[in-house]
Amino acid sequence: MPLGALAAIRVSDGAPVFTVLLVILAVSDSAQYYTGRQFGRRKLAPSVSPAKTVEGAIGGFVFAAVAGAWIGSRWIPGVTVLVGALVGIAAAAGGMVGDLFESLLKRGAGVKDSSSLIPGHGGVLDRIDSYLFAAPLYYLFLRYLA
Repeated sequence: MPLGALAAIRVSDGAPVFTVLLVILAVSDSAQYYTGRQFGRRKLAPSVSPAKTVEGAIGGFVFAAVAGAWIGSRWIPGVTVLVGALVGIAAAAGGMVGDLFESLLKRGAGVKDSSSLIPGHGGVLDRIDSYLFAAPLYYLFLRYLA
């Protein structure tokens, strides 16, 4: 379903609308990392992903909202700044759940990385886990709320 949602978004809504999701998740992931490193004190889910912090998650939500407001209101027809911000927050939430889910899978399998194809990045699944959970949410938004 997630890959189908991505394909459907690209085919039916076009590259700019598809790119909005990519930008929001890239901004959110980067913001989570950097705000977590800079300000992180409280662990978000220590048994699943010990490096993730509440402060990093908040940073991810804030920057995803800004990205969604800015790019979403420009590239998604009919979307206001407020709705774009809400899309950013929802996509970031889906992305965080996807990332934690993938970490849970790795913990269950007793491995640190899901593959060695991309050295230093935890594997291919680490690169796409956010998209797998955020894409269906974004697809539903585009179909029913935009």
